[in-house]
Amino acid sequence: MGAMSDSPARLWRALVSADPSRPFVTAYDDLGDRIELSRATLDNWVSKTSNMLVDGFGTQPGDRIALSLPPHWQSLAWALSCWSVGARAVLTGGGDAPEVAVAGPDQLAAALDGGAEEVVGTSLDPLGLPLREVPPMVIDYTVEVRGHGDHFPAYPVDAAEPALESADRVLSGAEVVAAGRDLAKAWDLGERDRLAVVVAPGAPLAALGSDLAVLTAAIASGTPLVLTPPPREGGLQAFLDRMGSEGVTVLFGDEPEGGLPFRRVSL
Repeated sequence: MGAMSDSPARLWRALVSADPSRPFVTAYDDLGDRIELSRATLDNWVSKTSNMLVDGFGTQPGDRIALSLPPHWQSLAWALSCWSVGARAVLTGGGDAPEVAVAGPDQLAAALDGGAEEVVGTSLDPLGLPLREVPPMVIDYTVEVRGHGDHFPAYPVDAAEPALESADRVLSGAEVVAAGRDLAKAWDLGERDRLAVVVAPGAPLAALGSDLAVLTAAIASGTPLVLTPPPREGGLQAFLDRMGSEGVTVLFGDEPEGGLPFRRVSL
């Protein structure tokens, strides 16, 4: 496979075209509210976000987009959109100011202080509701993105170009894909699996790996993700019931102790 074949955006598009209606990510919030997005539905958000970046913000290949977001279905859409337009997803602060900064409500003040040309805020509501309060100079993601097109023409993104900046290193698109494929192989993930990612609310996106390999492993293997907070105190049975109803087979993250009926994996 050539360099073009190994870009994260091409890997994602191949997954979507293989079976658009299959679930890709199911997400729970602290209150137990649930949303499930098929590959096609998440791809629609990716296309709209990519069009917003290019048409709304003038994003160019090589631009840096800071993602101050927790693991969330919208965060996955943002990472995939960065890669679709040839931009670099930045997971850590410091360094030069990014062209665009994306942040949840708790990180908006820091994003505004970071010198980005555009600051985008998202409520991180499970259903994609708008921000309750929109500070000056902030663009409300879920309001703005709806006006952009549902189809994004495939960019000829060079997989040798930087795609991810995290933990004092920069990875090319090919390296991001390779990390995901390696992890999928190490975890023995397949389409019949369902991978629970158990993360505390407010954890950084790098909880999916500093190279986002948990995301790209799911894409490479076709394994649906279930994003869920850890069980509350005394709530283990409800957690186990939830995982059972979702058909979870593999568990990653802040999982509870004890003999649980899942294959546990770690980075």
